[in-house]
Formats: sequence, C-alpha cells, structure tokens
Amino acid sequence: MKWLTGGLFFVAALVVVACMLGRAALASAAQPGSAIVQTTYGKLSGTALAGDLTVFRGIRYAQAPTGNLRWRPPLPPPAWKGVHAAAEFGPACIQPLSPPENIYADNPPRISEDCLFLNIWKPTHASKTPVMVWIHGGALRAMSGSLALYSGSQLAHKGVIVVTLNYRLGVLGYLALPALTAESPHHSSGNYGLLDQIAALHWVHDNIARFGGDPANITVFGESAGALSTIELMTSPLARGLFQKAIVQSGYMVSNMELTRRSYGQPSAEALGEAIVRKIGTTNLAELRSMDATTLMDKSYQAGFDPQATIDGWVLPQQIVDCFDRGEQAHVPVIVGFNAGEVRSLRFFLPPLPKTQAEYTAMVRRIYGDMADQYLKLYPGTNIEGSALDAARDGFYGWSAVRLARAQTRLGVPAYLYFFDHYYPAELAEHLEAFHGSELPYEFGNIGSSEVLPKAWPKPPNDLQERALSEAIMNYFTGFARIGHPVAQGEPNWRPYGHNLAYMDFRNEPHASENLLPGMFALQEEVISRRRSAGTENWYIDVGLASPVVPPAITPTHSTSGSDHP
Repeated sequence: MKWLTGGLFFVAALVVVACMLGRAALASAAQPGSAIVQTTYGKLSGTALAGDLTVFRGIRYAQAPTGNLRWRPPLPPPAWKGVHAAAEFGPACIQPLSPPENIYADNPPRISEDCLFLNIWKPTHASKTPVMVWIHGGALRAMSGSLALYSGSQLAHKGVIVVTLNYRLGVLGYLALPALTAESPHHSSGNYGLLDQIAALHWVHDNIARFGGDPANITVFGESAGALSTIELMTSPLARGLFQKAIVQSGYMVSNMELTRRSYGQPSAEALGEAIVRKIGTTNLAELRSMDATTLMDKSYQAGFDPQATIDGWVLPQQIVDCFDRGEQAHVPVIVGFNAGEVRSLRFFLPPLPKTQAEYTAMVRRIYGDMADQYLKLYPGTNIEGSALDAARDGFYGWSAVRLARAQTRLGVPAYLYFFDHYYPAELAEHLEAFHGSELPYEFGNIGSSEVLPKAWPKPPNDLQERALSEAIMNYFTGFARIGHPVAQGEPNWRPYGHNLAYMDFRNEPHASENLLPGMFALQEEVISRRRSAGTENWYIDVGLASPVVPPAITPTHSTSGSDHP
C-alpha cells in the first residue's frame, strides 16, 4: 500500500448492531451469518442485510490523528489479530453542533478526534464489482460518512459497492502554520483533510478486491464540499490513478489560499493560520497539540477560521482553475451538475437586496460596469430576489459545473452535465425549490424513508413519481460507475456535453436537453477571467450582487473561450 507518511450542514446518524453484545465481543468475534474478509491489517466480519447485501461499518483506515499526530499526514492503521466485527459506525470527526431549525441539522451521537473510519455496503456475492466512494459535504466543517441519508444499501442493490468515509474537518483538517510547514519533509501544511481522503482511496484501492470490488473501476462522488474535494482530488498528483471516474454535485472552483504567498486578495494560508492561533491564545505548537480538540475547534470558529484546502506545492501544486486550463487534471470521465435553487437554503450568499428595480439596476451598473447590460439581460430587475438567487447560484455553482464539463471535453474524455430542477410541495411551502442538496434522497434511494432525513428537511412525497425519479437517477449514476456512460434502461439517452452542449434536466422526470442557461457561462467566465488577470480579488462566495466591483477588461484574459462553447 502506498501511504502518505511524513508526519453548516449534515452530520452522522449512528446504527448499532448486535446491541446485546459487549464491546469486547464485538471487537473479537464474528456475528452469526456474517461475512469475513481478510484485509491488509486483519480480518473483518460484516453484517448481513436484507436483499442479499452485506455492510461493514467503522473500518479504521488510518491511525488516530491525535496527540503528536494532530496536523500530520495520516499513517497506516495498526494490524490486529482475530476477527474484528465491523458492526458499528465510527464516531464523526470533531465538529460544531447545528441548531435544530437548520434544515441540514442531524447532530451525531458520537464525535471524536479519532475518526478516520470508512464503511462498505456490498452485494453479498460481489465479484469485480464497480466501486463508488462517497465524500460527504458540510463546508469542510461538519457531517460524516455514516449519515443515515448516505446509507449505501439502495445503490448497492443496483450492483455496485458503496464506500463512505470520514475525514478531518475544520481547524483539525485545514490549518496551515509555518511551524507545521517546517516540520514537514514536503514543506507543506493545511491539507490534512484532503490527505485523509487520499489515504482512504489508497485503502480502498489496496483492499476492495477482497470485498469483491474492482480496484480498476472506482468512481469518486461527492456533493458540496465533497464535490469541491472531488475536484481537488482531480488536480492532486497524490490521487492520480486512485479513481477512474468522478461525479461532482454542486461543486465549486474556489480560489484557494496559497501556503506562503498572498494571492487574489487573500492572505497566505500560513499568515491566516498564525492570526487564528494568536486569537486562540497560543502560538506554541506543542500547546496547540495538547489542547482539547473540541475547545480548539470552537475557539477557531470564534476567531473566524474558514476551512479550505491550501495550494502547497505538494498535495495541490496549483490553483484549480490553472490546473484545468493547462489540462493537467485527471483525465477521467465525469458527471457534473447543480441545482436550480441552490442558494435558497444558503442565503448568506446574498447581500441586503435593493428594494426597487431602479436601485437594483444602479447596483448592478456600479458593480459590473461595461458588463451591466449583459448581466441585466440574464438577471433582470423585474424579479429582484429571483435574479439575485440565480446570479449567486450561477456565479458559484453553475460556472464551476460548466467549466469542468468544458475542460474534460477539451481533453477528449466524456463529460455529462445535469441540472436538477425538481421540487415538491414541502419545498414550495418553505420557498426552497430544488435547494442545495435536495437531490441526495433521490440519489441514495431514500424516497419514502423520511426517518433518515434531518428533522427540518422538507420531506419528499412517497409516491410513484418521486420513486421513479429516484430510480432513474440511481440507474444513471450506477450505470456511469459501471461503464463510464450514464445509461438507465427506459430513460432518455444522456449525451456527453460535447454533443451540442447536451445536458440532462431532472424535473419531474429526466429530460434530455441542450444549451443550459444560454449566456450564463460566458458572463461568469468573463467576470472570473478579469479577476484572475487583476490578481487582487478572490471568487469564493463573492458572486452576484455580493461581488466587489468587477475589474476592467484586460487583453488577453485567462478565459479559454468567449462563448458558451468548449
């Protein structure tokens, strides 16, 4: 095994199996009727599920990143003797609790700094089976691979193996400091959560054949921060060859901070880290490593820490957009897309809105200058809130999705674009139509299983239409995992984006369409290109009406095309 040595939203739901057995028995003995698998580090027993499936929960893929291993790359787990019953999910990584009114809130029953675990759902008689590795979202702050919404059972029924995983979050996963950089043989710090994901992919690559999976047919998929992580994995040399396909749901191409250099109006990651730890109350690395993890996490957020990966020259050698412009990303087929109502549940994207159309127009002209007419044509002042929501969605998620589809198309590998525009009465009642993450119950087959959703989540109806849409999406995604093309029997043919800007429109049912949101990409690409040329502004969240004044045009720009075509 190649190991990396050198050193907001959802949360987890706990499933307890064989509750009458003590922990010692669970750790040492297989359960009746369970499957036993010999991994690199020892034997595991799984739990049989209905429908000829087996689940393995709480598999340790790395040592506990605690004590002196805090803020170091993950190390291989210790080996064990006997048979370990993989019956319980491991604890979620340290994270803040969400208030109950948050539609994504489902606070985990257990959190710990010792949290580097993964879970596997498999057809019981799997052999050379495609593998789908899920990376959860949660703004790199929250969630877990054991969230009930992410149960892999329904996807596994479609003939794939599903793996979900935890990775370090917040300040424990993404803090950069000069002292951490100095002790690293790679002169790197700040990417521990991303290194965890890469370590988990190594574990899967080296062990999944023992579970009946095909290590040469692995699809990484993720939503929100999990989609951002997937994009970053596509640009990281350390992840090259560990997956053959990717699904990117509501992803975003951020302008990452660079390790030691100020860039795009942002401080260096090390400078930000130093400012954060001063506010925490100590800059001494030994003291920081001995501090209680929850206290450290809480103080870091009070100090304003916003976790993001770092351009460090090792894990991430260059800005995401630069990597894709140069064609140096992973040459793998992708499905990529976003939701019509992304920002309806993420209102922090919006500034205070103008009250009249005249005020709106004046605001747009002040921000967008010579591009204002183009902006107003796409986002008119006749519906201020709707236009503000759409512009923020497109500046963050829409531009990123289309740019990724175009980049892979230029490489000559298939890219499949989607637009999720489906909503139902409970969403309408809360003005959350097709909100951020609303495709997840459909993707994981949880329509009609509302008990697995967060309590405040608007519940989908349990009817034939909703279940049919869920089946279609699961079939498309698992078909893509099998052969690299999203095929679903009885559903429209999903053509690659390079075929006349094709995309799949998921409404009440799938519709094959072309030319998504005409003019959107050209506008957003020009805005980002000007910011990149000026080099003084980032494009993370500062989109739509929240954008700073757009710099004047500079020729030549970074833009790869002045039109919506690849």
